[in-house]
Amino acid sequence: MGTDPLTTAIDKGVPLVVLSPHLDDAVLSCGALMMHAALRVPVTVVTFFTEAGTRPYTLSARRYLHQVGAPDAATLYRDRRAEDRAVLDRMGVRWCHLGLTEGLFRRRPRPATRRARLAGRLVPELDHVYPTYRLHLASGRIAAADSDTLRRIQNSVEVLAADRPGLLLAPSAVGGNVDHLLVRAAVERAGAPAVFYSDFPYNQRYAVDPGFARRTASVEMLWERELAAKAALVRAYRTQVGAMFPRGVVPLVPEIYLLASRSFAGAKEWT
Repeated sequence: MGTDPLTTAIDKGVPLVVLSPHLDDAVLSCGALMMHAALRVPVTVVTFFTEAGTRPYTLSARRYLHQVGAPDAATLYRDRRAEDRAVLDRMGVRWCHLGLTEGLFRRRPRPATRRARLAGRLVPELDHVYPTYRLHLASGRIAAADSDTLRRIQNSVEVLAADRPGLLLAPSAVGGNVDHLLVRAAVERAGAPAVFYSDFPYNQRYAVDPGFARRTASVEMLWERELAAKAALVRAYRTQVGAMFPRGVVPLVPEIYLLASRSFAGAKEWT
């Protein structure tokens, strides 16, 4: 116990910075490790997509709001931000919400013509970067219209890597959600050494993208401590837990981390 690279880094006092696409991903995928680390080193969660869009919503967005019982997106995301703050404060973890619009609500640049704007109001899918969830947002492909979002995330990652020395934990984008993929791609483009976590609960149905696994040449590590306590934290995300776990049971499965030697290249500089 305590011989794996993550535990060793924590024991040496290396801070953790967890990059979370959405307002629950850090706790879902890394909550048990974060609880262990927060008693020993500073832990910060940086969440990128923390805002929704305005009406008119796409059909996929309306279905999502109905599924979680929310009257509108603004109310839902206000509640989601409050949930996230409460959970992370309870853990003794610092948090930062960066305010990007989540993929389900992200719009293309404003159309130039009145006719195009009218068409977008009548058929909201025409206005959105990812018109549907299954065919677009969960496709594992970043749309060309989202290139500015990728640049903004990469800039944020570069600033974080420079200003907050520590070990970055980033999503491996298991399941192909584009918001997760954008964060992963930004970390890869920035060249920031990182440990990639396996996205829960998507990893209960999907595997890591083989191309990404080959590029990182990573070794898989399991974290099996504090899982029951983590499940209690997950249930505190009340707006989401019913949709994610319809039977009300959060599986007590190990967290999975993909470790590459370059992830720890700067460990001596941090201690």
